[in-house]
Amino acid sequence: MRLSEYTDYTLRVLMYCAAHRDRLVTIAELADQHGLSKNHLMKVVNDLARRGLLETTRGRGGGLRLLAEPETIRIGDVVRATETDFRLVECFDPNTNACTLSPSCRLKHLFDEALSSYFRALDGATLADMAPSPHTMTTQPGRRPTSRELAVVVAAPAQRRATRTDNGT
Repeated sequence: MRLSEYTDYTLRVLMYCAAHRDRLVTIAELADQHGLSKNHLMKVVNDLARRGLLETTRGRGGGLRLLAEPETIRIGDVVRATETDFRLVECFDPNTNACTLSPSCRLKHLFDEALSSYFRALDGATLADMAPSPHTMTTQPGRRPTSRELAVVVAAPAQRRATRTDNGT
């Protein structure tokens, strides 16, 4: 399973806004920071505002800001709201299931259990767990963050992080 770009952009917008709660953030700033299209970001921001997660202010001096506290926004809820299809295999949809193995197949149960575990993990993390501190968001406008910088941003929640030794394991 792969998350859509829309979900990726949604999470980036929320994380950036959570890291910059002290001020309004602009679409142009988000586009420059992440190297993304302003048009795509506008769609994401409008959807997040409709859902009550962002407050938007138009005009000169306008921008957007996070409305809800980051601790109350579960990553699993965001993914559920932005993704359209969680059918990992054909038999997950009884309306289109044409699999002849369905009555005796154990694979559906395994995939269902895996999907449940996936959402349990996502539901265990909030935007507060994922949001970087403002000093980690210092890449040059238009430059995409390196994989090492992204690892800081997308790290597991603090209470579940494994400790690393000096050799990186």
